[in-house]
Amino acid sequence: MNNGCKRRLIPFYFIGIIFGFILAETEKNKKQNIEQATFGAGCFWCVEAVFEQLDGVIDVRSGYTGGSTENPTYEDICTGNTGHAEVIQIDFDSTLISYEKLLNIFWKSHDPTTLNRQGADTGTQYRSAIYFHSETQKELARKSKDAADKMKLYSNPIVTEISPLTKFYIAENYHQDYYRINQNAPYCQLVIRPKLEKLKINE
Repeated sequence: MNNGCKRRLIPFYFIGIIFGFILAETEKNKKQNIEQATFGAGCFWCVEAVFEQLDGVIDVRSGYTGGSTENPTYEDICTGNTGHAEVIQIDFDSTLISYEKLLNIFWKSHDPTTLNRQGADTGTQYRSAIYFHSETQKELARKSKDAADKMKLYSNPIVTEISPLTKFYIAENYHQDYYRINQNAPYCQLVIRPKLEKLKINE
């Protein structure tokens, strides 16, 4: 390659470096904006379906936390002896949706006044719970709960557990994206769909 060709290629070389740097910084900023939230509000099929509707939510995973049994299975959870709750863990872009907004949806999406029960589902695994990932989330969760109590959104006192997240165990594959995959299943038709219609997410 002669010197003239080399000189013409130099600007493109630097443009490539600059473009690569911009892409790297953009990806870095995106990752910095990604936060997590973990909620228990009854059957995780329902809760997962609710939060998957929200703009700014990147991913929702069903799983278990709050107990002592390591690597629990769904069958273990159903015994009620593991101490774990059915929960969902959310990845969200905090520039598009706030943790406070997620908390608002959390309170609206279930009955936080029933101890260890949601509808026909009973047991400690169905308890209402917020598992915070930071001290900031802890304070926001407590303030949100106090505000809901003061506004008397419910006729009975809120019994929601607010605890630090310890270990999150992702549930079996057949529990993931349950509503999206099984929309015609009886449970989805009779329980999940009416809940989504009532909440009117993103309207």
